Amino acid sequence: MKGDPALQPIAEKVERGERLDRDDALDLFNSADLLTVGRLADLANCRLNGDRVYFAANQHLNPTNVCVLRNTCVFCSFARMPQESGAYTRSLDEVFAEADAARDNPTREFHIVGGLHPKLRLAYYLEMFRGLRERHPGVHIKALTAVEVAHLARLERLSVRDVLLAMRDAGVTSLPGGGAEVFSPAARATIADKKLSGEEWLAVHREAHRLGIPSNCTMLYGHVETMADRVDHLLALRALQDETAGFLTYIPLAYHPDHNELGEALGRTGTATTGFDDLKNIAVGRLVLDNIPHVKTHWPMVTPFISQVALTFGCDDLEGTVVFERVYHEAGAGTPMWLGYDQVVSLIRGAGKEPAERDSLYRTVRTFEDWVPAELVGRPQGPEGPTFQISHRLRARARGQRGLPVLSAVDGVE
Repeated sequence: MKGDPALQPIAEKVERGERLDRDDALDLFNSADLLTVGRLADLANCRLNGDRVYFAANQHLNPTNVCVLRNTCVFCSFARMPQESGAYTRSLDEVFAEADAARDNPTREFHIVGGLHPKLRLAYYLEMFRGLRERHPGVHIKALTAVEVAHLARLERLSVRDVLLAMRDAGVTSLPGGGAEVFSPAARATIADKKLSGEEWLAVHREAHRLGIPSNCTMLYGHVETMADRVDHLLALRALQDETAGFLTYIPLAYHPDHNELGEALGRTGTATTGFDDLKNIAVGRLVLDNIPHVKTHWPMVTPFISQVALTFGCDDLEGTVVFERVYHEAGAGTPMWLGYDQVVSLIRGAGKEPAERDSLYRTVRTFEDWVPAELVGRPQGPEGPTFQISHRLRARARGQRGLPVLSAVDGVE
């Protein structure tokens, strides 16, 4: 089978290191020649990052799922109204107790996001950040989406700048990229009509970058957006990066249709995005976002195996250990709640890449030239089933050589 001839001029641009334009991006998204798109993205990534693939030993903390946008963000399966079944709000002591898992694991990042609680004030979050920094001084705090920051600014009648300054002073080192969804006004009117507009989301990140707070950026795909919507979203991210150079990484996020109103309305319950589209979004993101240094695959959404393939489609970040991911599992993600250190390193090595543990700012904290691989028996399953089973003899040998504690088993996940 011959490749797509429409990609030939794009390939020539990529090989010359030229920036792609809007028409190029549309051609990439519309092409069925996934292997050529992936090859070009791999070339672009190798120029930036070589064969190195990053991951973070991170822990997700979700202080509350109560959200004032519960009835308007129809794609969300995580949010609850205050009195709804399943609603929760953690006390600070409960948050700190959950974070104490970091004492026994090689954790370097807390990833903190949650709902827009109508009564939780800025002081609650600032005390949380200060408490985490005091208890875990070596762990970075990546916290609060642009939507949460703007919500707190409204509650406190402060500027976004003032909220960000307070967060920075309390210990926040970067912002996650959630809440961007897709910037198209038409798509947002369908999936999240009361949420921040695309311009407002960009404005929060612009302010963060001006204050020296780097951030991630995302795009939610696979719902009602068009290919043109995807392209315009990427170009808006690229334009802000040209202006501020504050984005660390881009993460395409796959929409999960289970347990939410949008999935039911579209008749797609139980039908997630395809592996073809997952890989296409990684690759096109790498090719269009030539000024953002990293592209991350979010394995809890697309499975560890698609993420492993993505490492040859322009991706250089495998997310991390992710203890414990709740947001996408509420939407029906059938992946594990977390992966162990051994598992992440082995997935990267299995793709022929060189793993490197990073902190939130993409500073390398560990490489693995002398790594002793664990024996992986079986495939990772969802949160209620076993995942990788690692032989105790090899696991003990590997951990003994690198001086790390053995991770305890939680919910059947080693």
